[in-house]
Amino acid sequence: MEKSSRRIGFAFFLNLLFAMIELVGGIYTNSVSITSDAIHDFGDSLSLGVAWLLEKKSTKRGDSRYSYGYRRFSLLGSVFISVVILTGSVFIVIESLERLADPREVNAAGMILLSFLGIIVNGAAALRLKGDKSYASRAVMLHMMEDTLGWIAVLAGSIIMIFTGLSVIDPILSLTVTAWILYNVVKNLSSTLKIMLQEVPQDVDADLLEKEIALLDYVDSVHDLHIWSLDGEKHILTIHVVLNENHPLSEVSFFKEKIRKIAEERGIFHTTIEFENKNEACHCGYKDLC
Repeated sequence: MEKSSRRIGFAFFLNLLFAMIELVGGIYTNSVSITSDAIHDFGDSLSLGVAWLLEKKSTKRGDSRYSYGYRRFSLLGSVFISVVILTGSVFIVIESLERLADPREVNAAGMILLSFLGIIVNGAAALRLKGDKSYASRAVMLHMMEDTLGWIAVLAGSIIMIFTGLSVIDPILSLTVTAWILYNVVKNLSSTLKIMLQEVPQDVDADLLEKEIALLDYVDSVHDLHIWSLDGEKHILTIHVVLNENHPLSEVSFFKEKIRKIAEERGIFHTTIEFENKNEACHCGYKDLC
């Protein structure tokens, strides 16, 4: 998590510096795709800064206020980034549609120079974040990769404009890149919200896990099984296991380790097990959760 924080901080400073260069370049070239992307990048810098702080916060261990720790603060960073990008994209679409109705001449040669710079800067930031598994880092890396692809598209469009003189390509490029960004942001935001709503992690088969535990020799049945994830990486399991007969404490400890090992093989790092006898009434609190 600390590495993720440092890498997001690197992306933040790099993005902020490039957004300043990009804004000047967009005004100079009279390009709506570059100017809108500069505004978009300033919003990203704000969201990256917030995500950086939240990622640092997420490294704190659990305490009396947050007994499971602060890892979900990383998810807040992912949500914040996504909301800022979605909001900025609306303004980009409006400006691009206006330019489609009233195309204006742009400095295609200047756009080519900015494109090369954009590919280098955003590509470097994306590579820096590659391999991080936190949702905040994935959201940032996804955006940096999208920006890199966007600059490749701007480069291709600039070359076409030089040879054809069709300025309408500029707003078309802006709309195309924005559509691509929106698709991926919505996809990432959906995954983040599912974690926050405690959906069973997609890489865990809850039915298969329940059956595997129920088939153990000393188990009569299994119920009140719940699986969720703290941040998309760290999964949690709580389960009630009914034993087929009374067992001494030493055997119960062995059973517990066996079940915990099965859960760990499914990517679950924290397991809470409650053992019950066959004739024991289950007190699982909220009946609709049992």
